[in-house]
Amino acid sequence: MKYEWRKQEKDLYLPKETPVIANIPKQKFFMIDGKGNPNEPDFSERVGVLYSLAYAVRMMPKSGFTPVGYFEYTVYPLEGVWKGGDTTDKSTFEYTIMIKQPDFVTDEVVTRALETVKKKKPHILLSEAYFCETGSGKAVQMLHVGDYDNEPESFAKMQNFIDENGLSRNSSNHTEIYLSDVNKVERDKLKTVLRFSVE
Repeated sequence: MKYEWRKQEKDLYLPKETPVIANIPKQKFFMIDGKGNPNEPDFSERVGVLYSLAYAVRMMPKSGFTPVGYFEYTVYPLEGVWKGGDTTDKSTFEYTIMIKQPDFVTDEVVTRALETVKKKKPHILLSEAYFCETGSGKAVQMLHVGDYDNEPESFAKMQNFIDENGLSRNSSNHTEIYLSDVNKVERDKLKTVLRFSVE
């Protein structure tokens, strides 16, 4: 049976539309850093590189190599850590975007994925992608439904929740997890998990 993150990891990927406290475990990711307006082509190119690597891992058994511990699974959604900037000027944004990888992914698997993508779908940005394990511990998160430009409304709810529960943010960064395909879903119906790291 295929592993479905939407069903197996609901606490991380399907919170309610009101803020809740969550404990974020250590996780493995393909990552790439960037700067600038996410509506510009450079952002899309970086996203494409990450998905190329993620699908290279997912399809490895069909290419003749099955990693130890491999299991059928659905590729995880795109995530982004946004590092501030002037919200009125998206060209100032700095970010790290990433796609989570299953626990069986090792350095050997990563090397094979990179080699596969270099041969089948080479890209100049591939050299900027990297593999990293990270975890943010305690967080406040909620599901935002609607346009990305309306996220400040949800951020305000999250900040009120933080204040009411005696918590504090330990970083000005925030995480977004994109559950919808912006090319297929109307902007007022987009679903995005928003997350603040807290203590």
